[in-house]
Amino acid sequence: MKKWIVLILVAIVAGFTVMTSYNGLVKAEEEIDSVWANVESAYQRRADLIPNLVNTVKGQANFEQDTLTKVTEARAKASQTKIDPSNLSEEQLVKFQQNQNEVGSALSRLLVTVEQYPALRANEGFMNLQAQLEGTENRINVARNKFNEAARLYNQKVRQFPTKLVAMIFGFKEKPYFKSVEGAENAPAVNFN
Repeated sequence: MKKWIVLILVAIVAGFTVMTSYNGLVKAEEEIDSVWANVESAYQRRADLIPNLVNTVKGQANFEQDTLTKVTEARAKASQTKIDPSNLSEEQLVKFQQNQNEVGSALSRLLVTVEQYPALRANEGFMNLQAQLEGTENRINVARNKFNEAARLYNQKVRQFPTKLVAMIFGFKEKPYFKSVEGAENAPAVNFN
C-alpha cells in the first residue's frame, strides 16, 4: 500500500514538474513572439517613412537618382522578408538582418548625399522626416535589444534541467539573437578633406 502512495506522489510531482516546465516554455515563447512583433513594427515604421523621405528629396533639383533608387530597392527587398517567430532560425534572422542593414546603409548614403544640398537641409519637412527616422532607428535598437533579452530568457529555460527534458519532448528549440553587423567593432573613419 505504501508503495502505491509513494508512486502516486512521485507521479504527481513529476506531472507538476512537466506541466510547470511546459507552461513556462510556452510563456517564454509567447514573449518572444510578442517582442518580435515589436521589432517588425519598428522596422515597418522605418519602411513607412522612406517614401516620404524619398519624395521630399526628389523635389530637390539635380539630386542623384541612383541614390534614391537604391533606397527604394533596399526598402522593397527588406519588406519582402517575413519571419514566423515560432520557426525562427539563425539563417532567417541573418537574412532579415542583412536586408535591414541594406536599408540602413542606403539611408546613410542618402543622408550623406543630402549634405551637398543646403536648400534641402533647410527644408522643414525634410528635417522633420530626418528626426523621425533617427527616432525610429532608436526604436529599432530598443526593440532588437528587448528581443535578445526575451530570447536569452527563453534559451535559458530550454537549456536548464528539468525543463530541458520537457523542451526536447515537445520540440522547443533555442532561438537566435540579433548580432552586430560585421565590422561594427571598428570605429568609422572620419575624413574632413
